[in-house]
Amino acid sequence: MNATPGIDVSVPPSGTGCVECQASGGWWLHLRRCAQCGHIGCCDNSPAQHATAHAQATGHPVIRSFEPDEDWFFNYHSSTFFAGPDLEPPAHHPLDQSVPGPASRIPADWQQHLR
Repeated sequence: MNATPGIDVSVPPSGTGCVECQASGGWWLHLRRCAQCGHIGCCDNSPAQHATAHAQATGHPVIRSFEPDEDWFFNYHSSTFFAGPDLEPPAHHPLDQSVPGPASRIPADWQQHLR
């Protein structure tokens, strides 16, 4: 049993990029991982904000950064950041993956599309 509701440390991430952006040909700025089911979604500064949409659709309350050198968690219900347990690896997207990404789909004016 997990000590923190909304966190399952045994679930691996769903992949290396935002599930919905990859399916639709979109792109993201930063990635977030659902701490309950492993869904990888794009951050709220990304054009599509899929991590928050996933949390709203599923009721899964906690995300963790999926960026290198970031290990923070965020609880949507309480709007708080916190330190949490180690999750099933990998802890971040591949180091050679571009930010924003994926590199092949980033528009030249990408900064104009951020939220």
